[in-house]
Amino acid sequence: MLKKSRSAKSGTCTLTFALPTPSLDGPVSVVGTFNDWTPARHVLRKRSNGMSSTSVTVPVGTVVTFRYLGDGGKWFDDIDADRVTNEGSVVAV
Repeated sequence: MLKKSRSAKSGTCTLTFALPTPSLDGPVSVVGTFNDWTPARHVLRKRSNGMSSTSVTVPVGTVVTFRYLGDGGKWFDDIDADRVTNEGSVVAV
């Protein structure tokens, strides 16, 4: 699940990346253009609602490319993104 929360006042958008915790096999982080593709910088944390999530804030008008990085170096994309390319999941904010 990918959620966009825009703040007109600050000109930013918070992107929340969330996956069902039971579907995760070990730690998962989200990496992309917003963090220079740095693994483990934005690790999904377990929440009380059965999901694991993390959030990042980017300027409105940004196009973000990202992927999830799972345990053992497994990469996967987000079906809720605007589109998926060879480079990863893409979302415009």
